[in-house]
Amino acid sequence: MTKQDDLKITFAVGQSPDKVFNAVNNVRGWWSASIEGDTDKLGAEWTYRYQDVHYSKQKITKLVPDKNITWHVIDSHISFVKDKEEWTGTDIVFDITKSGDKTLLTFTHKGLVPSIACYDKCAPAWDYYINHSLFKLITTGKGDPDNDDK
Repeated sequence: MTKQDDLKITFAVGQSPDKVFNAVNNVRGWWSASIEGDTDKLGAEWTYRYQDVHYSKQKITKLVPDKNITWHVIDSHISFVKDKEEWTGTDIVFDITKSGDKTLLTFTHKGLVPSIACYDKCAPAWDYYINHSLFKLITTGKGDPDNDDK
């Protein structure tokens, strides 16, 4: 696999890098209202759970204000694929850069590649959460997170 195979989503907004950074760290505001644990402290571990379909535990391994957030998936269970732990050992990376009067957010799920079984369902889910819910949180102050995960 090459790095280009990793799922990558990029968008530009008129908001500051600080506002983008804070929105990404507000995981309950764009991914799931039922996240358990701290999502904005280096070294913190937190979990996401969607019914009996998806569970993952992330550890924040990099937190550079207004520039980068990296989560390492330390545990996962995806019920609809043979290898239930496909996400375990992957990294979820948010790179924030200034480009003129815009701020670019590049989301990369390193290890989520087309050859793994969950890609066809996970890629569209990430597209929704990043391009719709997170984008909306950044630009309007209100995202569309899951609210009835358990």
